[in-house]
Amino acid sequence: MSVELAEGGGWTTRDLTPAQVVTLAAHEGLLRMHPETATRWRLRAKDRVGSVRLGSGDAAVQLTITPKVPVDRLLHLVSYAPDKVHFDPRPVAAEPRPDLLPALAHAFVSAADRALLHGVLHGYRETSDTLPVVRGRIRHADQIRRRPGVPVPLEVVYDDHTPDIPENRLLLAAARRLLRVPGLDLGQRSALQRITARLEGVSVLSAGAPVPNWSPDRRNARYAHALVLAELVLRGSSYEFGDDGPIAVDGMLVTMWRLFEAYLARAVGEALRHRVGGRPEPQDRSFFLDTEGKHVLKPDLVHYLAAPHDGVLRPSAVLDAKFKTSPERGDLYQMTAYCVRLGLAEGHLVYASGTPGRVDVPVGEGRLRIWRHVLDLARPWRDLSADILTLAETIDGARTTRAA
Repeated sequence: MSVELAEGGGWTTRDLTPAQVVTLAAHEGLLRMHPETATRWRLRAKDRVGSVRLGSGDAAVQLTITPKVPVDRLLHLVSYAPDKVHFDPRPVAAEPRPDLLPALAHAFVSAADRALLHGVLHGYRETSDTLPVVRGRIRHADQIRRRPGVPVPLEVVYDDHTPDIPENRLLLAAARRLLRVPGLDLGQRSALQRITARLEGVSVLSAGAPVPNWSPDRRNARYAHALVLAELVLRGSSYEFGDDGPIAVDGMLVTMWRLFEAYLARAVGEALRHRVGGRPEPQDRSFFLDTEGKHVLKPDLVHYLAAPHDGVLRPSAVLDAKFKTSPERGDLYQMTAYCVRLGLAEGHLVYASGTPGRVDVPVGEGRLRIWRHVLDLARPWRDLSADILTLAETIDGARTTRAA
């Protein structure tokens, strides 16, 4: 059976069998349950969104929690923070959305462009070949078997430094598949074609070939976001392009407040780095409230700039994201602690909705300014990137004005 709930919605009443009740009760992190009768239950979603298949057989339930944020905005956030998404390999059914795949294409292009910004990743691959000269080492057994007594050509094996590695094959396959998506605008198609052109020399996956395996490491760290999205594009039968009926997609669950925090920290951090340089540190955990180091501070973003007198990187801005409908007094206390400990006169709280403003907090003989910004996720996804740049400009402007 299928159960659909809404993020932040009210209670929904559904008829459930005892087996289905057991299935849903085993996943109390996803929803709340209260019985009305033995077979009739009131259900309410918690803070995750997505769709996942739970249980099996007669106890199976396809649970879908629809986000308040439209799917294209959700995918834009995921492109910056794919590590905050939990994928479930059990397929679920979903209705085709005309904006789903174009939005996914936009998210993938954004991540792939960042991955390839400093060039295409290369790796070493062992290659066997027949050559007129020695390269690497001779495969003596093959040489004797194939050409006994003949000195050339030689059967050799060598390490080839090549772009034809799993990471690039994954990016190329995803870009080629997205080029078949109907409804892409000219800019998206051009961007995808640009990505395929940059991956010249990379093998094209044959039809039905398994998705290339890769493991995150230091070498491919800059590819990580793009690779996760590429896997989403290619995942089994995740997307049946051109089919007007339901499509099979892998289960996916997202905790929205965690996703919002990670997206905002990484997106604003990148924007500040491009604007003024320095080093952004999302989820910085290097400061403590107390002298004994027992109470760690957890701002979502600290941006470091080189001090003019000695060139040492020091905190220049602090930001914390709040996926809430209205500010709370505790948010001000928290940001005050961040500013005092980091030695900053400005702090920035960013909400997903509400009204912007500023609160002045007296500290000793001075004042802290705590800014309340709003990043409206209801705006079209094409505008969110521009809003991030505006937010970074505002944060830098507040710091520069105060310093003057």
